[in-house]
Amino acid sequence: MVVGKKVTKDSILPSVCEDDGDGKEEDLGGIASRPVSRPRSLYSRGSVDGQRVSRSPSQHQSIKLAHQVEDYTNEEDEVDEGRGHPGDGQQQEGECVIGDEDFDTDLELDRFHNEKKAYDPTGQSHYREACKMLNVTPVSYFLRNMNQSELNMMHCGLGSQGTKALAVSLVTNTSILKLNLRDNWMEGMGAAAIADMLKENCYITEIDLSENRMGEHGARALSSMLLENTTLVSLNLSGNHLDERAARHLSPALIANQKLQHLDLSHNRFGDTAGEILGAAIAENTAMKSLNLAWNCIRGKGAIAFAEGLGGNIFLRTLDLSYNGLGKEGAVALEEALKHNNTLEDLNISNNRIPCEGAIHFALGLKVNSTLRILKMSRNPMQSAGCFAILKSVQANPESAVEFLDFSDICVDQEFEDLFNSTKETLPNLQVKHGGKINAAFKKS
Repeated sequence: MVVGKKVTKDSILPSVCEDDGDGKEEDLGGIASRPVSRPRSLYSRGSVDGQRVSRSPSQHQSIKLAHQVEDYTNEEDEVDEGRGHPGDGQQQEGECVIGDEDFDTDLELDRFHNEKKAYDPTGQSHYREACKMLNVTPVSYFLRNMNQSELNMMHCGLGSQGTKALAVSLVTNTSILKLNLRDNWMEGMGAAAIADMLKENCYITEIDLSENRMGEHGARALSSMLLENTTLVSLNLSGNHLDERAARHLSPALIANQKLQHLDLSHNRFGDTAGEILGAAIAENTAMKSLNLAWNCIRGKGAIAFAEGLGGNIFLRTLDLSYNGLGKEGAVALEEALKHNNTLEDLNISNNRIPCEGAIHFALGLKVNSTLRILKMSRNPMQSAGCFAILKSVQANPESAVEFLDFSDICVDQEFEDLFNSTKETLPNLQVKHGGKINAAFKKS
C-alpha cells in the first residue's frame, strides 16, 4: 500500500479482494468483493516477468482491513461513482509496480556460491602454472598423456627445472602408476623434487630414474623418501654416478623400507666400501625380491662382505652381480652364501674374473643348495674344468633345482659333453649354454 496516501475504499478493496480467475466474487470477512481489475497472474511474488502484482495480505491485515471496510459502507455509492470501472486499464490506488530490479538475486548468488572449481586429478593446471613460474616450456606429450596409467618420458631433456615442474603436477595425479623418466639430466635438484613428490603421491608404484646423474644429493633425497613412501615397489637408479657416499644414505632406507621389492643400482661407482655397506643392509632387508648391482666395482673385501650379507638374507630371489670383479675371494664367499641361503633363485656372476679354482669352491655350495634355478657364469676365465666342476655338483645334488647354466664364451671339452649327457638322464629339463666344443685336434696340438 502506498505510504502517505489517504486510505479510501477504492484503495482497500482491490488489495483485499481478488477474483479466482473466472469472474466470481469472493467473500472476505463476510463482505462481497468485486472482480479484480485483471486475472490472477500465474506467477507468485519473486517472478521476473516485469508485470504488476498484488501483494496478498496476511490474516492479521485481512481482519484489520475488514473493519475499515465496515466504516465506509455508508459511502459505497459515492465511492462507486468516483472510481473507474475495474479493468479500464487505469492503475489502481494501492497497487505497486514491481520490476526486475525490485527482486532479490538469491538464486543467482546461491548458484554462484555452489559452483565449485572442477577437481583436476591429473594435475594439468598445476603443471602449467609451475612451468610458467619456473620459466620452462610445458611438454605437450606429458599434457596429452598424464591421464594414462603408464607414462614413458625417456630422453625428453627436462633438466632440473623441467623436472621440478613435472613433480608439482604429479603430487595430485591419480592416474599414473608407472613412470619412466630415464635420461632427462635431472641431476640432484631434479631428483630431490621427484623424491618430495613421491612422499605425497600414493599411486605411483614403479619409477625409472636411470641415467640422470643425480649423485649423492639425489641419493640422499630418495633415501629419505624411501623411509616414508609405502607404495613404491620398483625403483631404477642405474647410471646415476652413485658411490660410497650414496651407499651410506641408501643403507638405512634399505633396512627400514618394507615395500620396495625391485631395486636397480647397476652402472654406478660402488666399490669395496660400498659393497660392505650394502652387504650389511641386504642382510637386514625383509622386502627386496630382486637387486641389480651389475657394472660396478665391488671386489675384494667388498665382495666378501656382500656375500656374507647375502647368506643372511631370506627374501631375495634375483641377484645380478655381473661385471664387478669378484675374483677368487668373491667366489669362495659365495660358496658359503649358497650353503645358508634358501631363497635365491636367479644368480648372475658373469664376467667377474673367477678362475678355475674359484669356480671349484663355488661348486661346493651348489652341492647343498636346493633353491637356485638359474646360474649365469659366462665370460669367466674358469675354462672347461671350472664348468665341469659346476655341472658335477649339480648332478651330485639330489635336491638341486638348477634348470639353466650359462657358460657363454667358455669353450668346453669332450669330458664336459659326456658329463652333460649323463646328467640329462636324471635332470631332463636341464639346459646348458656354452661357447662351443674344443676341437680335439686343436687340443692335442
